[in-house]
Amino acid sequence: MSEIPQKPFFSHIISLRVRYCETDQMGTFYNSRALEWFECGRTELLRAAGVCYAKLEEDGFFLPVIEAFVKYLNKARYDDLLEVKTSMFMEGRARIKMQVDISHRESQKPVVSGYTIHIFTNRSGRPIKPPQFFYEVFRIRN
Repeated sequence: MSEIPQKPFFSHIISLRVRYCETDQMGTFYNSRALEWFECGRTELLRAAGVCYAKLEEDGFFLPVIEAFVKYLNKARYDDLLEVKTSMFMEGRARIKMQVDISHRESQKPVVSGYTIHIFTNRSGRPIKPPQFFYEVFRIRN
């Protein structure tokens, strides 16, 4: 029996241009850059929703990555304009999943797909529930 896909609580798209320093000797982006681009998408998704990550940390809420998956689909070269689509899902009471799909902006040819899973923690790294405003911003039942 196949699982019915869950609808994201929020999605956001940004554009990134591949910088020269992000490419390798083969002329394509270096593999570790994908996770950096995931971070750009995640940060901008939260910002677009009105959640400042720096303020979250200032208030004692942290979102460390506890799992990551990256599937490399095609090349992206220096100066290519990419579209980074990030979608947020709740995974249990204290976890969020950020699904990221990166493609060439014009052709929509996929470059990278994957996700990161984060858990809300306090300053000492102990899992905690998200702050109340997080539920309100994303209209999540807690």
